[in-house]
Amino acid sequence: MSSDDPFSLRLNPLKLRSRSKDTSKAAVDRSDAAGEKHGFEERAPKKKRGRKASPRTGQVHAKVMPNVSKEIAAEARRRGVQQGVLIEEAWALYKADKDG
Repeated sequence: MSSDDPFSLRLNPLKLRSRSKDTSKAAVDRSDAAGEKHGFEERAPKKKRGRKASPRTGQVHAKVMPNVSKEIAAEARRRGVQQGVLIEEAWALYKADKDG
């Protein structure tokens, strides 16, 4: 690089060192007190916002024939449930038949 380049930076790699932050209880309390003195407030949310997590987190990606897909969708609409509920019920019936 040319020394005439106004955007060049001359950095001494020996002076670029990172230091760990003091995370002791006393240091945190001092910084919190200084922040409150200058009017800073904690911005972290007090509780988790948004919808509660659903217990139904497992997903099944089943590819079925188009006519089967239409029948499952129609039955779910007729009963007013999600398609996953139909799959859960069908699995319960399968297991009951298999076990006994």
